[in-house]
Amino acid sequence: MRAKVVALVVVALCLLYVVLLGQRAWLLLTSGEPVGLALGAALMVVPVLVGAAVLREVRFGAQTESMARALEAEDGLPVDDLPRSPGGRIERAAADEAFARYQAETDAAPDDWRSWFRLACAYDAAGDRKRARSAMLHAVSLRADGR
Repeated sequence: MRAKVVALVVVALCLLYVVLLGQRAWLLLTSGEPVGLALGAALMVVPVLVGAAVLREVRFGAQTESMARALEAEDGLPVDDLPRSPGGRIERAAADEAFARYQAETDAAPDDWRSWFRLACAYDAAGDRKRARSAMLHAVSLRADGR
């Protein structure tokens, strides 16, 4: 729930940024000055790019949440029982061991979005956020394809 609140705050701030920047761009476009027209046109691109990026991230979050709910209903979510340090970090050796298990599952069923979802969770537990995101994006595409 906390992550959703943070995401909503970030989306709201981005929307405020887009509106304010769009307003400034419009003022420059309507100034009638050649420099104002050029700057206004250039500034109109930024809100579009920010809006597209925010939309993509919100959609990705909704898709992963939907997959997590589906796996939870199937009792297929990975169990978060890895040992942690006193500071709350997952112990690296345990994360590597769990990762090997999920990697083998994904190798055995490369077209199953469920195995890719669990592999993404294992990457995340191991601290590899870049590969976790890549694996989750692959899981999203496999699910969209109906596999």
